[in-house]
Amino acid sequence: MFARKQQAEPTPPQASVYHDYDDDSLLGIIGALPTLVKNLINAEVARAKVWASSSGKDAGVGSVWFLAALFVLFWTVPVIFTVLIAVIAIWLPVWASALIVLGVGLLIIAVLVFLGLQRFKKVQQRQNPAAAMSQDVQLVKEARDAAWQ
Repeated sequence: MFARKQQAEPTPPQASVYHDYDDDSLLGIIGALPTLVKNLINAEVARAKVWASSSGKDAGVGSVWFLAALFVLFWTVPVIFTVLIAVIAIWLPVWASALIVLGVGLLIIAVLVFLGLQRFKKVQQRQNPAAAMSQDVQLVKEARDAAWQ
């Protein structure tokens, strides 16, 4: 029903890409190396842009589907609790069954909040990779300065 449109592959740069280097001298091949490296980098960057664009689009569409599911869940949860209250009300008064469902719900919320806080504490204890990298750069600079003295 919904046909997925294929992304066009980036066209590689044309300069020196399809040149046959079998008959060239070593100096000729070395001379062409900067152009080849530049073309390779340009092709990789173009491919990365296409990948990022298509991945971003897929993630956006997937997020919309998740939001739709959360919207339906938002309206379904009260119905589930109402059914639980009605089932417990078979044995107990309605006010008591509602109180039981409320208490169990609050207990579950407390446990989930506790688990969430524990996970956030772990995140705060981890070292940020960017900070570690800047620390490594600082160590290299200090080693370089010490070597020059």
